[in-house]
This record gives sequence, C-alpha cells and structure tokens, in this order.
Amino acid sequence: MLRDFSPLELLADRLRASPAADREIFSAVVAACTRLQALRTSGKAGRFDELVANGAWTESAFALIALEMPAWSVRRLVYDDGEWLCSLSQQPNLTLEIDDTVDARHAALPLAILGALVEAKSRKEPAPQSDFQRRPQLGSEITYAQCCDNFA
Repeated sequence: MLRDFSPLELLADRLRASPAADREIFSAVVAACTRLQALRTSGKAGRFDELVANGAWTESAFALIALEMPAWSVRRLVYDDGEWLCSLSQQPNLTLEIDDTVDARHAALPLAILGALVEAKSRKEPAPQSDFQRRPQLGSEITYAQCCDNFA
C-alpha cells in the first residue's frame, strides 16, 4: 500500500534535492506559510519581500523564521564535512542534551535553515493557552477552602 505524503513532507524532500536557494524554492516554502500571508496583508512583511527580491537568501530564511514561527529560534548553525546543520528550538536556554530541537542538513546554508523551518512546521504545536485557562477553576458551589497541610 502506498503512503500519502503530506505537503510539508514533499516540500522537505524538494528542499533536500535542491542544489541551491532560488526564488522558486522560496516561493514554494512561502506558499506553506499561512502566518506570513496574513502579515503581508497587514503590511508587516515588507522587509522580508525586499530580502527575497534582492536574492539575500540566508537573511530571507532568518526573516521567514522570525515572521512565520516566532516561538522558534535558531539554536545552532554548524558547518561540518561540507554540510550545514541548522537546529531550531522553542527552548534555547535548555542544555542541548535535553532540548527538543528540529534539525536539517544541507550543503547550502539557506536551504538548511528552510529545511529546519519546514520540519518545525510539520510538528504539531500545542495551542497557546492563557494563564486563566491553565489554572484549575473552582466551581461557584464552593463557598470555603480548607488547609490540609501538616506542619508538624
């Protein structure tokens, strides 16, 4: 039985197969970025569009992460054995051993960054909750509270 691939998986494969960053590959990644589209309509993505128009692929990739996934940041960029490794994290202050990063490798730096972005987008992000929703709520029928701590 053949497995159906998600659009993000197909995009990740396309990034891995691409030899270099260009306007076409950026357009494919941008098409998957729903938040960026909303920011464009409000006029907040002008700097990103300038970077893409000028072919500043690495800067465009960094700007795309900042616009599309503000909860994620670049944790590590390493060039080793002819490839770039880009790691993105939601908790960059944790030690690397316990941090849950997304990683992508590519010979071209902008494509390694975009690969990590696509990997992060493919993960399910929990819906943000306000403090009000996280705290247990007491029903209106409770009229008193009792301390049950043993201080002896």
